[in-house]
Amino acid sequence: MKNKERRPAQRPAAGGYGKARQPEQRSSGTAASASHAKQQPYKPVPSVEKTPAAAAGDQQARTLIVREGDRPAERVPLILESAAAGDFHLIDSGDGLKLEQYGPYRIVRPEAQALWPKALPQHVWDRADAVFTGDTDEDGMGRWRFQREALGETWPLNVLGVDFLGRFTAFRHVGVFPEQIAHWAWMKAQIEAAKRPLKVLNLFGYTGVASLVAAAAGAEVTHVDASKKAIGWARENQALSRLEKAPIRWICDDAMKFIQREERRGHRYDIILTDPPKFGRGPAGEVWHLFEHLPVMLDVCRELLAPDARGVVLTAYSIRASFYSIHELMRETMRGAGGLVESGELVIREGGLDGKTPQRVLSTSLFSRWVPQ
Repeated sequence: MKNKERRPAQRPAAGGYGKARQPEQRSSGTAASASHAKQQPYKPVPSVEKTPAAAAGDQQARTLIVREGDRPAERVPLILESAAAGDFHLIDSGDGLKLEQYGPYRIVRPEAQALWPKALPQHVWDRADAVFTGDTDEDGMGRWRFQREALGETWPLNVLGVDFLGRFTAFRHVGVFPEQIAHWAWMKAQIEAAKRPLKVLNLFGYTGVASLVAAAAGAEVTHVDASKKAIGWARENQALSRLEKAPIRWICDDAMKFIQREERRGHRYDIILTDPPKFGRGPAGEVWHLFEHLPVMLDVCRELLAPDARGVVLTAYSIRASFYSIHELMRETMRGAGGLVESGELVIREGGLDGKTPQRVLSTSLFSRWVPQ
């Protein structure tokens, strides 16, 4: 599942919409053995797939491949900034909170990194439509307080030309992580510039916004998430975006098990997005620990890259580490592949009430991206 906000890992998990971005709710990363199979033709399947139970061999740990050659060139630090886009913008932040605009609604949510004072007067914040209250820890549950009138559970949103549903969940998230817009815009440009349909793999796909952006741009997409409810939400978004006929495979499975089967099948992808939680569980109780399983996950992802692949994007939330930790891991993983590894932070810039008045920048997560050029 793409279990996902700040993210410490906050997506819906095997529990339901309300468990979005929770670490323990994203698909796990139990490893499996890998034997390299002959490449087979890729056949997108439009319906939701529940992959079969793992074979006995899947219980064996896949080991890292010893890579040779030079490490890719590097560009650090790179700050990717997302500002206003479509129906979203960050209005203000401060005092451990953030005030955001999501379509017709203004909402207030906790934000530990907003250490500075609020820029806008308190009466502006007091007019928010919804305020998340409860556990201030990223994984904590709570409830939404509606300031003037009760609001519906869902409402329509649009980002980068894709329609989807916002939803008030019990874990403060609303179904989209806007700092990812920078990655999605990059992916969209890659797909539109290609002279063939690119194949995109979206691991921990959550509510499918990235998958829909890719499909709308012309890609063949494989979306993997361990949560049936997250995939159900993604299918709702697909219908809302009028992309029912788009070539998207919706896979309900543990991410690590799935990619290792893809490796053995010889399937290849042009762009891989992976947004794993710090901790998570798969649909069959598989356990994922980021620091333990991420090296093998990236290693398998490299094996899944097509010869003329366009990139691998890794995002990490709420971990006690520098971006250099995932940067150097990505460079070691891509040793001998050439290209460039660029790493740093994803940030969102405040836009004021109108979304057009640039103010301070709010850091959200770490990322590392390999590109061939």
